[in-house]
Amino acid sequence: MKNTVLILGASGSFGSNCAIAFAGAGWQVRKYKRGQEDMTKAAMGADVIVNGLNPKNYKNWESELPKIANSVVAAAKASGASVLQAGNVYNYGSEAGVWDENTPHLARTKKGKARIAMEQVLREASVRNGIQVIILRAGDFIDSKPSDNFIDFLVGKLERGRFIYPGRADIPHAWAYLPDMARAAVGLAEIRGALGAFEDVPFEGLTLTGEEIRAALAQLTGQDVGLKPFPWLMMKLLSPFWGLARELQEMRYLWDTPHSLSGARLQSLLPTFKGSDVADVLKQVTDA
Repeated sequence: MKNTVLILGASGSFGSNCAIAFAGAGWQVRKYKRGQEDMTKAAMGADVIVNGLNPKNYKNWESELPKIANSVVAAAKASGASVLQAGNVYNYGSEAGVWDENTPHLARTKKGKARIAMEQVLREASVRNGIQVIILRAGDFIDSKPSDNFIDFLVGKLERGRFIYPGRADIPHAWAYLPDMARAAVGLAEIRGALGAFEDVPFEGLTLTGEEIRAALAQLTGQDVGLKPFPWLMMKLLSPFWGLARELQEMRYLWDTPHSLSGARLQSLLPTFKGSDVADVLKQVTDA
C-alpha cells in the first residue's frame, strides 16, 4: 500500500516541490485547498502532513502562524499522521555561527518570535498528544522555476550585468535549493518510524557568500557581473506605505550576519543524501 502525504501550501515554493518529490518517490499526494476544505477531514488517511503554509506577503505572522500550527495539530491528532514542518533560520537571532539543532532560539524580531511560537505549539503537541513532528530547517530558498523568492529579485537585472545583493558580500549565507530540500523531506518521511517524537533537522543546503554567487553567475553567463547594493533606503522610505518593505527591513540583519546551517544531523539520518552542485543550482536561476 502506498504511503499518503497531505501537502499544505502545495501551490507555494516548498509545497510544490514536495508534491513533485513525494510523487516521484511513489507516494500518493493530496493537495490541501486552503479556504475550500476542512484540514482535519483532508488529513484523514494521510500518513504524513507536510506544512508549507505561510501568511501571504509576511502579513500577520504573530497571529496567523500559531493558528496554522493549531490547525495542523488538530488534523494530525485526528488522523494520526506525522507532521513535517518547513522551518527557517529566523528563530536563531543575530549571533553569527554555524547553526544546528542545539543552537538556542534567541530571535528578537517579530517574525522570529512568531516562528518560535509556532514551533512551540508543535513541540507541545508532540509531548502532550504523541504527535510526531519533524522540522526541516533551511535558509533562503532557491527554486528551479520563477517564484516569489528573494533570489528572483536579486538576479532581476542580471541581463544588464548586475547582481543585487542585500548585505556584506564577503560573509557566508545559508541557501536551500528547493528540489533538494524536498528530496530530504521525502527521505525523512520514509524513515519516520526510526525518528523521535520531535526532530529538529537543519538542512545545510548551500553556504555561499555574495561574491561567490556573483563569480559563479559571471562564469555561467559568460559576461561581467557586478554587485549592485540592495535599495534599503528606498525600503525605509516606503515602509510607512508598503508593508512588505517594512517587513523586509526587519530581516536585514541576516545579510550582515555570517551564518551557515550544519548538515551533520541530516547526514547521520540520510547518509546517502547528496545535494546539487552550486553551478547546476544557479543555472536554474539564470535559465528561469
